[in-house]
Amino acid sequence: MRRRDGALVRLLHHAEEPVLIRARVAGGAVRLRAEAPSRSGASWGIERMHFALCLDHDVRPFHRQFRRDPLLAPAIRRRPWLRPRRLPEPFEALAWAITEQLIEIGRAVGIQRRLIRRFGRRSPCGTLLDAPSSTSMARRAPAELEACDLSAGRSLAMVRAARQVASGRVDLNLHEPAWRRLRTIPGVGSWTVEKLALHGQGRDDQLPAGDLAYVKLVGVLQRLGRRATEDEVRSFFAPYAPYQALAGIYALSTAS
Repeated sequence: MRRRDGALVRLLHHAEEPVLIRARVAGGAVRLRAEAPSRSGASWGIERMHFALCLDHDVRPFHRQFRRDPLLAPAIRRRPWLRPRRLPEPFEALAWAITEQLIEIGRAVGIQRRLIRRFGRRSPCGTLLDAPSSTSMARRAPAELEACDLSAGRSLAMVRAARQVASGRVDLNLHEPAWRRLRTIPGVGSWTVEKLALHGQGRDDQLPAGDLAYVKLVGVLQRLGRRATEDEVRSFFAPYAPYQALAGIYALSTAS
């Protein structure tokens, strides 16, 4: 996502068709404009950016249910606009989750940028790049990803996951079946799948329980004197179902 002339600009691809989306705030609303060779491609791009920008994400039921909750109420009052960070396509969320495993976010972002520069899809004008597709990543050798500073194990996991998605054996639009199949890939664990679910599939019930921020937060809130385990994090946020991920975001906001 880039900012140009007061608008956020993102290049996407509908199959192999480039779709350029511009998002601009005007008249108190977010206006989206799509440029694509076909109407279907433009419509798809608009829908994907609606998802990515959470423009249709109604959190009012969550607010109503927990507006008196001791932990969440302060954040609901002060920051009712909070939404999850989303990505336009689920494979992008899966790929980036793999790059973010067990490393600091700054280094992960650097790896992502190198992967985009080397394997991403370029706009017709040549100035914008889209994230690599599953088809592109499926053709890569793990050593090519290692050259972008991704570890050997994560490079292999990325290629294997991409091959599953590109072949159709994993359909990321079918959430639970896709998660089960992805979990059979060495190096793809619960945290990676939960990141995919939250950021790429719009699942507010899927909290990345192994995230460092949450194991620290629950350790403090429960006065454990240590970091919480994944199971302890899941147990802590279970009463907020089906909004565990939203509850996590708002709880972190209160603690910050």
